[in-house]
Amino acid sequence: MKEIESLKTNIIDNIDSQCKELFQLSHRIHDNPELGFEERKAASWLSEYLQNKGFQIETGIAGLATAFMATYGQGTPKVAVIAEYDALPKLGHACGHNIIATSSVGAGIAAKAAVDAFGGSIIVIGTPAEEIFGGKIDMVKAAVFDDMDIAMMVHPSTVNAATILALALNNLEVEFIGKPAHAAAHPYKGINALEAMILSFNNINSLRQHIKEDSRIHGIITDGGEAPNIIPSHSAGLFIIRSMDNVYLEELKDKVLNCFKGAAAATGATLKYRWEEKMYASMKNNMIMAGLFEKNMKSLGRIMEDLTPSYVIGSTDMGNVSQIVPSIHATVAIAPPNVTVHTSDFSAAAISEAGNKGLADAAKSMAMTIVDILGYPEILENIKKEFHSS
Repeated sequence: MKEIESLKTNIIDNIDSQCKELFQLSHRIHDNPELGFEERKAASWLSEYLQNKGFQIETGIAGLATAFMATYGQGTPKVAVIAEYDALPKLGHACGHNIIATSSVGAGIAAKAAVDAFGGSIIVIGTPAEEIFGGKIDMVKAAVFDDMDIAMMVHPSTVNAATILALALNNLEVEFIGKPAHAAAHPYKGINALEAMILSFNNINSLRQHIKEDSRIHGIITDGGEAPNIIPSHSAGLFIIRSMDNVYLEELKDKVLNCFKGAAAATGATLKYRWEEKMYASMKNNMIMAGLFEKNMKSLGRIMEDLTPSYVIGSTDMGNVSQIVPSIHATVAIAPPNVTVHTSDFSAAAISEAGNKGLADAAKSMAMTIVDILGYPEILENIKKEFHSS
């Protein structure tokens, strides 16, 4: 359809015309990193930019002070473009969320032309605290995404991919309570809480041989005692349990917990534990939408990974969104493969020339994918059929 191709050309031109402002906004967010639920500057700057481009702004979405919703158009289909903008402790924007936020804003603004041509709504949703606190999980529980027809976002990376593998995740906080004693004079009077924690690690290491290969267990000791000549009466740790399968994650959690219970029985220490209420779900990739995105990325000269999900990013609360609405969480390369996400090198890449290029291409590809979906109603029908059948 000539109208579709014309709109895509207009979208590319629109984003090119926005680039200077988008890059400045991206770098401004990068230069002012804010941790989860504290992203007041970023949320304000993004909302203000969208409002100046004709979007209606709602703030405090789902009771979260730094969440927002920016809407252009009326009625259905409702297309959600997801913005993230929280930073990491000490490392700042070493995950490149400044690019996620501004590419989604740019895509939303450029896609206004599709809404004007075909109807529907573009909703840029500002989602805080992805890194640690799972802000989207709160928003899912508050039904923010329930009436959205599709959702999409693009994460900076070292590869160009339309699909990802994201593991379901649950955090576990553990404490052992023992009994102090002089380690040389009366060690037999003590109960060693640190030994219970070390034994738990050994139990988990043994368990790893017997879990599915797409599952992960990792953790740290946050308290190991006060002095080497005192039997530690307290130890604490934080663990993360992940799996590609939401159902298997529950089974794995029981096995992991038994590792700690066994250590408690062996040492005589008392076990206390708390599972984090929020669980990150695995990513449910919508392959039809991913195929459209891949085609649009290729049209910009990007070499894409195979469409079959193979690139593991860890875990993301976008997985929770993907369980209730057809979604993609694509990636765009802004650094070579030897650069690792969550490092200072990746933080530098997020404001580099390659980072800016990734921002622009992500925005263009999302906006062009929106044109495809709004321009061909049967595509949206097929997207929804795939979602409900998988």
